[in-house]
Amino acid sequence: MEIRITAFAETEERPRILAVESNKTNLAVMVRRLMDAGYRVSTADSGQTAVAELHRAPIDLVLAELDMRRMSGAELARLIRGEVMWRDLPVMLITGKSKPGDAVRAYEAGADDVILKPFHFEVLFARINRRIERARSLKRLRHDNATLDARIVERAIQVGELRDRLARVESVGLQPRDELAHFRPDIIAL
Repeated sequence: MEIRITAFAETEERPRILAVESNKTNLAVMVRRLMDAGYRVSTADSGQTAVAELHRAPIDLVLAELDMRRMSGAELARLIRGEVMWRDLPVMLITGKSKPGDAVRAYEAGADDVILKPFHFEVLFARINRRIERARSLKRLRHDNATLDARIVERAIQVGELRDRLARVESVGLQPRDELAHFRPDIIAL
């Protein structure tokens, strides 16, 4: 069964996944399968290298092994969550151990998902697509909120300027409507 990325609009770039795995054979298999599914893939063989890669290129999702030397996947997730610029970056951790405590620690560190080996790549890709789709939706929502906030500030400034002008007009005894006629009616009504 061939799985291709289908969850994303053609106008969006193909998602870039950072695959982090200290075992070179496992990393090569993961990269091949991800690329065959249509993802762009960056790689790292350790948590430290992953952090460097996050600084180098925009990443849509981190897919890391939970058990790595020097910096575990949970520690990587915690580090990612601690950085404002990466706080919404989806982090999925893969483990070969079925210890509930490991999964709980991974979630507590900020992982979005913990995947137990062995897994079906088709299911993995569906989970990846869902995580990326949610992250992109959140990014659009934050952008829309920032745009609305800017419009509110702009309107508040306009209203303040109108009030100041109205006060000046009233202080000299002119008719406010004549003086303010060139402003937008919906603002004057305020």
